[in-house]
Amino acid sequence: MTLLIIAYLGGALTILSPCILPILPFVFARAGQPFIRSTLPMLIGMSVTFALVATLAAVGGSWAIHANEYGRLAAILLLAVFGVSLLSPRIAGVVTQPVVDFGNRLLNASGRPGSVPAAASAFILGVATGLLWAPCAGPILGLVLTGAALQGANLQTTFLLVAYAAGAATSLAVALLVGGRIFAGMKRSLGVSERIRQVLGAAVLAGVAVIALGLDTGLLARLSYASTSAFEQAVLDQLHEKPAVGSSSDLAANGTSAAALDTGSPFLSDLPTEGRAPSLNGAVEWLNSPPLTTEELRGKVVLIDFWTYSCINCIRTVPYVRAWAEKYKDQGLVVIGVHAPEFAFEKKIDNVKKAVADFKIGYPVAIDNDYRIWRAFENSYWPAHYLIDAKGNIRYHHFGEGNYPQTEQAIQDLLREAGSEMASTAPVTPEAKGAEASPDLKNIRSGESYLGYKRAAGFVSPENLRADAANTYSIDQPGLNEWGFSGSWTVGAEHAVLDRADGSILYRFSARDLHLVLGPGAASKPVRFRVTIDGKAPGASHGADTDAGGYGTVTSTKLYQLVRQSGDVEARTFEIRFLDPGVEAYAFTFG
Repeated sequence: MTLLIIAYLGGALTILSPCILPILPFVFARAGQPFIRSTLPMLIGMSVTFALVATLAAVGGSWAIHANEYGRLAAILLLAVFGVSLLSPRIAGVVTQPVVDFGNRLLNASGRPGSVPAAASAFILGVATGLLWAPCAGPILGLVLTGAALQGANLQTTFLLVAYAAGAATSLAVALLVGGRIFAGMKRSLGVSERIRQVLGAAVLAGVAVIALGLDTGLLARLSYASTSAFEQAVLDQLHEKPAVGSSSDLAANGTSAAALDTGSPFLSDLPTEGRAPSLNGAVEWLNSPPLTTEELRGKVVLIDFWTYSCINCIRTVPYVRAWAEKYKDQGLVVIGVHAPEFAFEKKIDNVKKAVADFKIGYPVAIDNDYRIWRAFENSYWPAHYLIDAKGNIRYHHFGEGNYPQTEQAIQDLLREAGSEMASTAPVTPEAKGAEASPDLKNIRSGESYLGYKRAAGFVSPENLRADAANTYSIDQPGLNEWGFSGSWTVGAEHAVLDRADGSILYRFSARDLHLVLGPGAASKPVRFRVTIDGKAPGASHGADTDAGGYGTVTSTKLYQLVRQSGDVEARTFEIRFLDPGVEAYAFTFG
C-alpha cells in the first residue's frame, strides 16, 4: 500500500515538470465541458494507456518499442486533426471532410444526433494523449521500472504504474478545473469564445509539433532533472516503510543508548527489532567463502551489503564496508556482500570475480543472479545495508550512500550487545581514490542516463533511436543533460554497440565527475578511446581511467571514471571517440 501511495504522489508531481507541457494543450482544450462526461473519461484513457505502454516497455522487448512508435505516430495524426478542427472548421473541411467529422465528434462540439457519445470520444482522445505522454523518469518512476526489470511481468508493476498515472491525471484535473474557470470568466466578460477556441487549436498544434519533433524529450529534458527529482526523493525518504518501534537509523544516530550508562548490567541496544532475518539460500555461487547460512551465523553480528559492481553509489560505499569488515572482524562482525546484478554483464561470475579483486574485497560475496536473496529481504535499492544481531533479527537498515557514522555506531552497539567488550571508537575514514571518492553533491546538476532504448532519456540526435538495428547517427551541440551518438551504432535494450570505428558519444553535463559503464564487446578485444572536454584534451581534469591527453582503453566491462574537473565545476560538453569498433556503452553516472 505504501508503494502505491508513493507512486501516486510521484505521478502528481509531474505537473511541476517541464516534460508535461506538451500535454497541457490537449487537456485544456476540454475546458468548459462536463467533467464527468468529458474530462474524466479523457484522463482515465490517458492514465490507462500510459500504464499499459509503460508496462510493456518495462518487461517487453523491442517489439513493444516498435508498437509504441506506430501508436505515437497515429496519436500525433489524430491530435493534429483535433487541433485543426479547433483552429478553423473551414480549414478542417479543406483537409478532408470525413476525418474532420470524426474530429468534431471527438470534440463533441456539434451535438448532432448520432454523434459519438461524449464519454467515448473523450476516452479516445485520452488514449491518444496517453500514447504521447512521456513523464520524466524521476526516482519514483525509476524505482517502479527497476522493480519490473528485476521481477518480471506481474500485476504489482501494472498497479504501481496505474497509480503513478492516476497521480499525474489528478494534478492535471486540478489544473483543468482552475483553467476552466478562467476560460469561463473570459467568455462571460469578453465574449471571445471563438477566439479562445482558435488559441486552443494553435496551442494543440504547437504541442503536436513539439512532440513530433522530439522536443518533449529533447529541449524540455534538460529542464526536467532538477525540477521534480528532489521532491520525489523527499517523498521516498518520508514514506518508505519504517519499523513501528522507531527508526533504526535515527536511534543509531544518537551515538549512545540509555542502556550504555548502566555499567552493572549487560548492554542492550535501543535499536528496534525489524523482524527475523530471511534465509541466505539462493545464491548461485559464493566468493571468498563457502556458502553461509543464517543458522551458521547465529551468535555473530552480520552486515548484509546489497551491491552491484558497476553501480557508482555502490562503488563509493565499498571503502567503508571494506574498512568495517577489517576493523571489526575480531569483534564478531561478519560482512556479506550480496551481488545482485543490474545489467546482464554483471551476471557473468568471472566479471564479478575480477571486480571483487579490483576492489580488494576480502569478505564473503554471495552471487544473487536470480534475486532470491534480494526478494527475501524485500529489497529495492543499490546499495542497501541490513544489520542482523546475534539472535538472527534485523535491527538496522540504510538505503543508498551516506549515513556512515550512524551505521558504524549501530555495528558497535550490536557487537557490545552480543558480548564484545570493545570500547567505543571514532568512525572509520577510509582513503578513497578514483571512482570510490565521495561525490561533490553541491555541484551535481546531471543525473544517471541509460543508453539502451529501454530507459533512454535526453537523447537528441536528429535520427530517432532504432531498436536492435544498425543506424547512422549524428550530433551537433547538445543542451544541458542531453546526449547523442555519432557514427554507426546498434542500440539494444540495455546498451549501445559501436558497429564501426571512429564513432562517438557526446553529453553536455554539469558535475565534478563523469563516469561511463563500458565493455569491450563480444570479441573481448581492447577498445581504444579518446576523451575531450569542450573540444580539448582534459589535462588536469582527466579521470582515473584516462590520461591528461584523454586517452584510455576499455579492457573489461565496468564503470570507467573519465572526467574529474580540477577547477570550478561548470557545464561542459563531453565527447568520447572510440578508435576501435565493438565497444558496448551502458550508462552515464556523475559525482
